[in-house]
Amino acid sequence: MVSPVVTGYYRYTDIVFEWHQVLPNPEDRSPLRALVSQDALVHPDHPLHGEGVEGAELYLGTLQNFESRLLFSSAQVEYLRYWLHAVQLTKDPIPLPYSDCLLTESSLRYVSAVHFKTKEELRGALKQVEKNNKRLKGVDPTLNARRDIFERVRSLWSQKKGIWCALDFEAWDRDHTVLTEFGWSIVRWDNDAKIEEQGHLIVKEHKYYTNTFVQDNRDHFVFGKSEEVNRATFKQRIQTLIEELKKSGPVFLIFHDNNQDMKYLKSKAVDAQLPNLAFLLPDVLPKDGIFVLDTSDLFAALEGEASNNRRSLERVCRHLQVPISYLHNAGNDAHYTMLALISMASGEPVDMQRERRWPNRTQSANIPNAPQTGAGVKVQFSGWEDDDDFSDQEGVFGPVVDLNQRRKGSDGAP
Repeated sequence: MVSPVVTGYYRYTDIVFEWHQVLPNPEDRSPLRALVSQDALVHPDHPLHGEGVEGAELYLGTLQNFESRLLFSSAQVEYLRYWLHAVQLTKDPIPLPYSDCLLTESSLRYVSAVHFKTKEELRGALKQVEKNNKRLKGVDPTLNARRDIFERVRSLWSQKKGIWCALDFEAWDRDHTVLTEFGWSIVRWDNDAKIEEQGHLIVKEHKYYTNTFVQDNRDHFVFGKSEEVNRATFKQRIQTLIEELKKSGPVFLIFHDNNQDMKYLKSKAVDAQLPNLAFLLPDVLPKDGIFVLDTSDLFAALEGEASNNRRSLERVCRHLQVPISYLHNAGNDAHYTMLALISMASGEPVDMQRERRWPNRTQSANIPNAPQTGAGVKVQFSGWEDDDDFSDQEGVFGPVVDLNQRRKGSDGAP
């Protein structure tokens, strides 16, 4: 009976530092060690460099205990053996690492391909993974759950399947049962071609209900032409949209802080039929079903926020550098929610993406000798970055600079 082939991943450290040491033929050790060195891995002529892929391709995996590891795939390890023998650097194919070193699918929560153009990038990633594992030890389970969702969304989005639809409602701020607007932004794929659609409805009977506390921008839809409809048509159009979405495979409904919008969908004014709605994302892409995503949770994962504090759509877009105008228009808000999702879902794994966006900004990152274990990975934004009053001037004048602090820093004074 032929044994099944077991595939998986090997830890980077096992392949680079341990594998060559246990080879039975001492003459094979130097060629393998040279082949998996950091200088060799990032060289454009390395045998693991794939066509159309810039830099060394490795994998970042998350173990069941939420710790991360840099990995080689078992296919890559197998090819290294083959290549060394094919170019006659080893007399025979070298033996595989011990089977105990192989991480199978059940050992990992998720795995993502990552690329490194230089030795410095690779070395920096290894250090960052080690630091993050220490900082995340014993953190609030809420943060781990959000990080898990973040990586599932990245995995699902990368497959370019299903239909992704961001939704938003606006209601009169004196009575939230009076719906005034509805907006949507859709992304789907047809033979790998990305197809987008945006829309905005205004309730005719409620068009003169003006807000007191929230800015009223119903007449400023910037992604198309608004449609003014009566209440009956408003309800029917939303119901029809939901039914059409269901025909396109799995549906991912995207909200920013979904609590109120879900109430609107289920209200008598809309009465959307959403049976078996799931708030837990699947491990693998399903053939059908409706799943809820929340960009406020995704951003919380990215910035390392474990509390129930949710950032507004405006602040999320600002931190993600998504340009915005005329918020509190349901059509605009839906599309900005979609753009925020795309910005995060199409980026690197959560820790690598956070460091690229806000390098060395996590708690205690810049404090010498600060304990790292359990410190968390919360990004420390400057006051001006979170100042609503400042945001309107920021693009023109840049961040506020304390000249006294700058002078102290430049001359070494305390």
